[in-house]
Amino acid sequence: MSASEVIIKSTHRGLRYSDGVLTGVLDPGRHELPVKRAFRRTPEVEIVQVDMRERELTIRAQEILTSDKVAIRVSVLTQFKVTDAVAAIETVAAYEDRLYSDVQLAARRSLASMTLEAILTNRTQLSEDILRDVKEAAAGYGVAILRSDVKDLVFPGNLQDVMNRVLAAQRLSEAQLVEARTAAERGRIEADARAEAQQVAARASRETGRQAAEGEAEAARIRADAEVDALRRRADAAAAYTEHPALLRLRELETLAELAETASARIYIGFDKHAERED
Repeated sequence: MSASEVIIKSTHRGLRYSDGVLTGVLDPGRHELPVKRAFRRTPEVEIVQVDMRERELTIRAQEILTSDKVAIRVSVLTQFKVTDAVAAIETVAAYEDRLYSDVQLAARRSLASMTLEAILTNRTQLSEDILRDVKEAAAGYGVAILRSDVKDLVFPGNLQDVMNRVLAAQRLSEAQLVEARTAAERGRIEADARAEAQQVAARASRETGRQAAEGEAEAARIRADAEVDALRRRADAAAAYTEHPALLRLRELETLAELAETASARIYIGFDKHAERED
């Protein structure tokens, strides 16, 4: 038996059918196939190649009603790849057409459950809903959904103008709210700073008063100690003069000598005794 050949690229897988029956999956490379010969029956062999690369599918301009009955047109971009060549060919008639329908229906279900305001303020939710809804279904026919994003949202002309004004008003309101919060926060910070400054000043005043009181008390103690010390010295001197009268006489002579050095000083000696004799 002579043979023909088929080459499977590294980006594809080949499904081998023999007389219409799937007999195997061909990996990338060169594969020999039997050919018919005269007077001998050979099986009819068919190779179906399946692209395993990542691809994109765009659902274009589908008009859908939101939950609040606003008609919008949406385009969805879906990235996918075949992960199971057998399931992709054997489970559904055309897996790309099936994927298109699944994404289209998922977008309709998601949009029908959302209001226009929700779509405008949380556009990513629509993409997440579509991805979650389609991912499991596509896995059933051998396709993995890598991402599914809302590409375009188109609103009716008059509604577009209205929504633009609404969005502008919302942005203005948000800006004013932020400004008011900023002003309130600034006022709170300033009030806290003033209160803290007053507390610091009060603590400083109390500390100054305490230090002044301690200084005055220390000065009074020093004066008292000096007075006590002076009294003690006087008491010691008096005791010494009492015990030794000559010391007192010596002190008197020293004092007279000091007074004699002063020109304006007057010294009265024996004045009281002279007065007594006159009496």
